[in-house]
Amino acid sequence: MPRYLVYGLDVHSNQEIPGLVAVCETNHPQPEVRVNLGSLPLWLEQPVAKNLEQRQWYVSAYIAENGKPALRIWQILGNSSSYFWLQYSDGTEFVVDRYGSQIWAIWSDELTVEDTATYLLGPILGWVLRLRGVTCLHASAVAVENKVVAFLGDAGAGKSTTAAAFAQQGYPILSDDVLALVDRESSFWVQPAYPRVRLWSESVVALYGNVEKLPRIVPSHPTWDKRYLDLSQQGYQFQNSPLPLAAIYLLNYRSEEEGVPKLESPSSRSALISLIANTYGSYLLDKSMRSQEFQLLGRLIKSVTVRQVTPHKNPAYIPQLIETILNDFHSQPRRR
Repeated sequence: MPRYLVYGLDVHSNQEIPGLVAVCETNHPQPEVRVNLGSLPLWLEQPVAKNLEQRQWYVSAYIAENGKPALRIWQILGNSSSYFWLQYSDGTEFVVDRYGSQIWAIWSDELTVEDTATYLLGPILGWVLRLRGVTCLHASAVAVENKVVAFLGDAGAGKSTTAAAFAQQGYPILSDDVLALVDRESSFWVQPAYPRVRLWSESVVALYGNVEKLPRIVPSHPTWDKRYLDLSQQGYQFQNSPLPLAAIYLLNYRSEEEGVPKLESPSSRSALISLIANTYGSYLLDKSMRSQEFQLLGRLIKSVTVRQVTPHKNPAYIPQLIETILNDFHSQPRRR
């Protein structure tokens, strides 16, 4: 059975997980997370499941083309434990225990394990990290001089595209989409994710000139044309050990105005609001957990450089964007 290190977690799976690279050994005597692909818990399918209490936890406001909410989450309450049952509109289902130590997954006949892995490596492991008390941000992260530079922004702002552009210039990548933070009180570190950057077709064209330069994540999917950059191939680097977070660049939507790409220094309040808006799995948090996270993010913006950056809409300006960010990063005094 393959074993992986992803987001700092020792993950043991009953079959290979596309996108991950197996490891021979870890520092953990036992796996921290067990993944069961192709089945749900037996107790969920047996008559005894009827005696379990189920309550709706979350319903996505986004409605898929088939008329169903993109995601529904049920909480299943038992005598000794509780579980979360996540049901996606395409028929993919996951069950996660409340400790974030076990994951089960099934998918419809029209889908494959590659489809399921896109959920597993993103929102599901992001959910597991939150259950285990790890604060995560919607962000991509690159390594510059053994420090982490992170890119935050709304969907479509260009987080993954910016990270891939750095990768093209030889900079190691730590994470794409989910940034897992390690709170060391006086500093924050970032855990490596897995050696892939996922890109939409327009980003592949912008960076490589031809969409066919990168393979599809799910070759059999008829409409979903997202591609991936394999960081394990020659000419690219994956940063497989944690590094300290030094700077966060908040990506605005691309603009054609004069003077872009450009950088600005947001107020502490504005920076904090942006971080809160870009936390991963925030609907998991109760009032006490939100308060703790608010304090953590407040300390975070005091310990790192935070900048707001407006990229140019024209992909030809991507090299200038990278240069602008690097010049700013190198000009900042290093914080202890």
